[in-house]
Amino acid sequence: MLKSIIVPVDFSDAAFNALLFAAEIAKRVSARVTILHSLEANEDQEAADQKLKQLDAKLHASFGADLKCESLVMKGGLIQSIEGLAKNIIPDLIVMGTKGATGLKRILVGSNTIKVLGRVKAPVFVIPATARFENFNKMGKNRVVFASDLQEVKNDGSFDVLKDIVSLMIEPRLRVMNVRPKDTSLGFDQELERNALISRFSDEIETERITVFANDVMDGINFYLDKNGDTGMIAMVARENGGLFERHFTREMAAVTQYPLLVLYNTID
Repeated sequence: MLKSIIVPVDFSDAAFNALLFAAEIAKRVSARVTILHSLEANEDQEAADQKLKQLDAKLHASFGADLKCESLVMKGGLIQSIEGLAKNIIPDLIVMGTKGATGLKRILVGSNTIKVLGRVKAPVFVIPATARFENFNKMGKNRVVFASDLQEVKNDGSFDVLKDIVSLMIEPRLRVMNVRPKDTSLGFDQELERNALISRFSDEIETERITVFANDVMDGINFYLDKNGDTGMIAMVARENGGLFERHFTREMAAVTQYPLLVLYNTID
């Protein structure tokens, strides 16, 4: 169960939207939200503190006084601040906003969110500025695509995070998707992994397997999303190396997706 959520903010609209997502999740699972602002060079700390107090007040006005929330300012770069804070509170989830885009095109590769995906080994929920938590409560957007290379995931606990978030949706359906070239078949170990994934979620969440044939992973995901408008969220596993979904694929998805994207990590530490 999710207990601790970090939300880095730069006081932009995209960051505030991500904060609303985090508060909605925290309210439902009784988790604590830690709002983090990384102080930039020449930025006035007193002004930043005041903005954080305003965010805190807005959240409690919207979600009630019982929302567990705290905020802090840290000096140094964003990545260093998140890494330092994560060592102290060990977050179950980091929620970050991104400007996103319509369609899966390569943009915004240098954004702070993308940098975090490349450095911080914790589940990261990437929220596009156009995404709204209310869509989790829409029957037409209750399908979750878990794009997987069907390789073993060493960090088994990452699936609990996926299950916790998907369970917040109304009558969700999880689609375990594999993209591979046409006229190819799964290996024995991949078949076992897919069956294990189905079994892991199917007791609580309706789960099905999906295969998309394409030579390029991104093209395959893009094709599927274009043809299936009932998708409300995407999940992927970031790996250090090897497999179809290496970090650069996942970072590309985070830079462009119009859907909330949950990035899980293969390693435990």
